[in-house]
Amino acid sequence: MKNTCSNCLTLGILCLFLTASFSAFGQAQIAKSSAAPDWDQLFVRNTGWFGGDGLFAIPMDGAEFRPASNKTKTMFLFSDSVVADSVGETIQRKDFVMVHNCIAYLDGSEPDPSKFKFFINKDAQGKPTSLFAPHTPHTKPGEYYWLGDGFVNVEMDSTLYIFAYPVKDTIVPGSFFEFEQTGVHIIAIPKGSKPPFKEQRQLETPFSFPLENWNKATMGSGVLVNTTWAGAPKPDGYLYIFGVGGVNNGLLVARVKPKEFEQFDKWEFSKGAEWTTDYTQTKPVTRSVSNELSMSPMADGRFVLAHQVSGIENDVAIQISTTPAGPFFPMHKVWHCKEWESDLDYFSYNAKGFPHLSKPGELLISYNVNSFDFWKDILKEPRLCRSRFFRLKL
Repeated sequence: MKNTCSNCLTLGILCLFLTASFSAFGQAQIAKSSAAPDWDQLFVRNTGWFGGDGLFAIPMDGAEFRPASNKTKTMFLFSDSVVADSVGETIQRKDFVMVHNCIAYLDGSEPDPSKFKFFINKDAQGKPTSLFAPHTPHTKPGEYYWLGDGFVNVEMDSTLYIFAYPVKDTIVPGSFFEFEQTGVHIIAIPKGSKPPFKEQRQLETPFSFPLENWNKATMGSGVLVNTTWAGAPKPDGYLYIFGVGGVNNGLLVARVKPKEFEQFDKWEFSKGAEWTTDYTQTKPVTRSVSNELSMSPMADGRFVLAHQVSGIENDVAIQISTTPAGPFFPMHKVWHCKEWESDLDYFSYNAKGFPHLSKPGELLISYNVNSFDFWKDILKEPRLCRSRFFRLKL
């Protein structure tokens, strides 16, 4: 018994040492995070758009991983958004409308309000309406789009691709959310097209599927353009598309060559150490991620995954890996979202990084804030539902 206990103690100490060493290697050079009030303030608005979900940022020149210049134009994607002619310290329900998606453009690299313009689509009566609406062959009445990540595909005539999720309002048993995602589409917009993007194409994909007997897996939560033209430090020429599905928000990874992006049978999915074109055989490479996230290359060739812990917990985390498909070092929490302390209905979700808007040696990261009692709380705090930002030193 004594020798057994001694061996167990020795083994335990060794495991602790190896775990600490493993974590230290994975989290090397990570120092601290700091608030980014200049970016926060960009989204505090008194007219037009004053709150919304989402926030993906797409450099229109395709240079995902080169620092933005004063000539860079960035498209921001939003899902459910609230729009009003005028917003005060409070607002009445009759004074604003919700649209299911919209966009904004930022010229340059800095959060300059004078160079930040929203495009709010309007219907024939001049009322705000969603910019993108599903009209594919299998679209059903009442469905609308929420937006996923997107990118400019330089190898496909600089077509802008945006993941779009058809959603319908419904009561889902066992859930406090009253909506259901019904598929995964891709919107293809030709180079030079301007909103409302009448030249767009909408592609239905098979990439909404059951996984681990747990709801549906869905792709498009994040895109990594690991190419020379995107500015990746060590490009392998692939697009990596990330999704979420399975038990405990598993992270899924697919890859495809840019020229084959629209050929869905050419997509390969990670199933551990191997890749397969059978997406139903894919396996999560890590868990506890959020439905929106980012994967960014670091200067030393490793990759940093940024996400909200378990989707809607009040912490933002990163995980480091040597390849886009892992394996991943242990989760490292880098920011605590304190907004919930002012109201127990508030929650944080869908954190992600913006490499081309970041300064050298750091990653600009945002997360969303919302309320489980949205229609009540927005009246007393109109600017609640918007992104907050911080900077992570790498």
